[in-house]
Amino acid sequence: MPKQESLVSGMAGRYAQALFALAQDSGATDEIAADLAKFSGLLGESEDLRRFVKSPVFSAEEQVKALSAILDKAGIAGAAAKFIKLTAVKRRLFAIEDMIRDFNILNDSAKGLSRAIVTVAEPLNPDHVEALKAALANVTGGKSVEVDVKLDPSIIGGLIVQLGSRMIDGSLKTKLNSIRTRMKEVG
Repeated sequence: MPKQESLVSGMAGRYAQALFALAQDSGATDEIAADLAKFSGLLGESEDLRRFVKSPVFSAEEQVKALSAILDKAGIAGAAAKFIKLTAVKRRLFAIEDMIRDFNILNDSAKGLSRAIVTVAEPLNPDHVEALKAALANVTGGKSVEVDVKLDPSIIGGLIVQLGSRMIDGSLKTKLNSIRTRMKEVG
């Protein structure tokens, strides 16, 4: 457990650790992760749900009642549903997104998986994605790497890689801005 404690911290981390320990004990880690991802997706799709989750105006009972209906309709049951309702009862629902993020960090670590967000100006072909995964696996010490490729034409060229808390910006836009700044300093 000491390794997990260094991965996540704070109140959200403590809740995530408790849920992760329960998930491991019951052998339902993948099921709970899928249900949490489903709920996270609902939060991403609905501004109203995000406001409801973050609002201190609603009582714990009102939040639990509304969440029960939402979770039933979304097909989220079991430990994940109980956990989400527990956060409402304990008046910690406002931090559910952080708890889900921390649970995923713990789950990925247990599986030996790292996640990277790669921003590119144009779509990558599958060979480039595989080469990028192999290069990132070397950086992470052999862990398998899940790559999420995002397109942003404004970076002009190159790529920006975010791997955990590390970020490498090799975009042409950043390089041009750096040259522009240096030229201003000189002249």
